[in-house]
Amino acid sequence: MEFAGEADELAHELDQRLRTLARIVRHQVDYGLSLTSATVLARLHDGGPQRITDLAALELVAQPTMTALVGRLEARGLVERRRGNADRRVVTVALTDTGRRKLAELREARTRFLAGHMAGLSGDERAQLAAALPLLDQIIESTTT
Repeated sequence: MEFAGEADELAHELDQRLRTLARIVRHQVDYGLSLTSATVLARLHDGGPQRITDLAALELVAQPTMTALVGRLEARGLVERRRGNADRRVVTVALTDTGRRKLAELREARTRFLAGHMAGLSGDERAQLAAALPLLDQIIESTTT
């Protein structure tokens, strides 16, 4: 049972730091979009075209809220609605080239922000941080399978 206590404590500490770091990055990096809008662009990039109902469920918002958000993203040229080939009633939302560029800009801005703050770490500290990345990948992988 000792392992469970250690794991719980470590999970708590990791969660605290991840939330704090995410909040700091969100407030320091100008996205030019709402957080939900940026997340939708990332979901479309990583998962391909999706239905509005699926996006709403993933973002934990009501379908009308997602429909309005997609409308705003579409007006900015970041996404487009597409009719299905097999069933013309099916409409999916897809990332446009402009949306891909905007997402790349957001990711680059976050990377620059973090890199700027990591510059103060020693070589050994950066190596320790790099060594932890495969462990974080393992945790991420375990949540998606």
